[in-house]
Amino acid sequence: MPEFTVESDAASEVLVDRPQRRNAVSWQLLVQLHDALERLRDEAETRVVVLTGAGSDFCVGADLARVGSSSTADQETRTLRGRSAEDDRERLTRASGVVELLVSFPKPTIARVNGACAGAGLSLALATDLSVAAPGARVNTAFVSAGVSGDLGSAWLLARAAGAARARALLLDPVKMTAEEAVRWGLFTEVADDLDLRVSQLSGKLAEQPPLAMRHAKANVLDATTHDLSGYLEREVPRMVETARDDRAREAARAFVSGGEQ
Repeated sequence: MPEFTVESDAASEVLVDRPQRRNAVSWQLLVQLHDALERLRDEAETRVVVLTGAGSDFCVGADLARVGSSSTADQETRTLRGRSAEDDRERLTRASGVVELLVSFPKPTIARVNGACAGAGLSLALATDLSVAAPGARVNTAFVSAGVSGDLGSAWLLARAAGAARARALLLDPVKMTAEEAVRWGLFTEVADDLDLRVSQLSGKLAEQPPLAMRHAKANVLDATTHDLSGYLEREVPRMVETARDDRAREAARAFVSGGEQ
């Protein structure tokens, strides 16, 4: 059975659907998630993507209970199945494409963090644009505690969310954090008492925003982290010109003025 489901609409929900394993990631799940995101990226009807977990957890990362199992079925669920270093590198490189796709996704993405969020699960949440957490959500970087250095872009994402010093602290000295602490550290955007209501409000608002402006604004932020000012401006200028000439920009400007916001 698929380990996630997709409900398509203007705001499409991608549900990590392994509640019996606390939504731990598997090789199959990451491959299927990548394929689903590619479809949603190219689907005109989809304006926003919401990533969340089934049951009471968001995603606890790797399925550690199955590490070291001699069962062929268990081995095939793991990204690193241990056949050879080359095989492990090839599979992990392909699995890591999920994070690349999320970071560069042309449409707004929201992580609906409904519970435990650890390891690779935290990487998935950090790769989205906005993350709304339930008050009871908990965070754990976890990698070093499990004897590994981290995957799915963990250090890259943490350093950009929290800064290099805090990223080192979180990775070298893993601690469990509350949702409120995660917001203070820059890992989540906000905590919402009514998670469903807030995510619905946010996704609805984003779905109404001009798509071209949002796509280029996202690209600007990504370029700002990888280019100096001169190189960044070379990319910002044509995007601004293109969006300003877009019909949706003119509509949005008129609505902005008539709404008394200027």
